Amino acid sequence: MARLKAGEPSVADLEELQHWRAQSPLHEEAFRDAVRVWRLVGVAGRELAEEASQKNASPPQIMSQSRALSRRVFVGGAIAASVAGVAVLHPPLNLWPSLQELSADYRTGKGERRMVALAPDVSLEMNTQTSIAVKPTQSALQIELVSGQTAVSVDLPQTRPLVILAAGSKITASRARFDARCIAGVVSVSCLEGSVSVEQGEFMLRFGKDEQVSYGADGVMRSSHVDPRRVTAWQEGLLLFHDTPLAEVIEEVNRYRPGKIIIANADLSRRIVDGVFRVDRLEILVEQVQRLFGARALSLPGGVVLLG
Repeated sequence: MARLKAGEPSVADLEELQHWRAQSPLHEEAFRDAVRVWRLVGVAGRELAEEASQKNASPPQIMSQSRALSRRVFVGGAIAASVAGVAVLHPPLNLWPSLQELSADYRTGKGERRMVALAPDVSLEMNTQTSIAVKPTQSALQIELVSGQTAVSVDLPQTRPLVILAAGSKITASRARFDARCIAGVVSVSCLEGSVSVEQGEFMLRFGKDEQVSYGADGVMRSSHVDPRRVTAWQEGLLLFHDTPLAEVIEEVNRYRPGKIIIANADLSRRIVDGVFRVDRLEILVEQVQRLFGARALSLPGGVVLLG
């Protein structure tokens, strides 16, 4: 990770890292260990800085050579780890998970779906690139949707409901089936059965079947009716788009497809798309964009495609 962030990583560098992590579960575990070490080093680095400031304010003391050497080695490692930490916190092109995603209790990769039973009466179906952290309290079964999308089925007493934290908001349900999505700070909750309440700051809204509540960084809640088929299409391995700008289509497709599709033409990004795409055949999208809109595609290593 330090080598990747020491300079400007190439696509080949990123591809090599992804390939290495996929070679075995031990490699993936080692990568996660590196993330945990970085966090520990960050804490230790702050303690060293505080200690140094305290010593600057007090008379100098003699330090043994071995202790000084060990500190120099440790600080050198801390610098390298802090550089690596930037890559973990802000992955270039989102080609690998962030630190917060890696620290989640449950996580899915690109194109992966996963069933999780949190309790006998609480189940989750996690969509692609979804991270969930478990944070129970005495009064509720509580989790955090760090990022991604999940279908939720819950049948709990009202005295101890399911609470989902997402981008500073709180989603609460005791008997319901709903879909919760949190991407780049934009949250949408679609109720399919029962009722769900969403609390954002001082605002709280309770809604029922075939209704959706969404909100973004502006903190404004928006309520609308929703087509259940479009909400649950991903559970059947499908992506449905209707009168959707190509830029939004590509943004969604990039969540499922290895690598990254990048639109290098502003006019092209505004073109409207209608269609149904299978998650396991998303390469057809690039071919159709070329054919329908006269676009040109340049394929690069690591699954990166430039459209213009």
